[in-house]
Amino acid sequence: MDNLLIRITSNASVCKGKPTIRNMRFTVVQLLELLASGMSFKDILNDYPYLEQADIEACLLYASKIADTKNVIALSA
Repeated sequence: MDNLLIRITSNASVCKGKPTIRNMRFTVVQLLELLASGMSFKDILNDYPYLEQADIEACLLYASKIADTKNVIALSA
């Protein structure tokens, strides 16, 4: 499951270093906001065809990890 986290990248030249999906200009926050607004996985994948279901799962896993203050996750660029 943690291998999903390789999809989450942080690069200073992309979105000012914010966590993004596969080094694209699509941030984890953007995706989480879509989910929070009530969009389903299917809706998101239809609206953003360059995303994959594993990207959504990776964002949720990343969010769960950073919400757990006992763990610190290192992001690779």
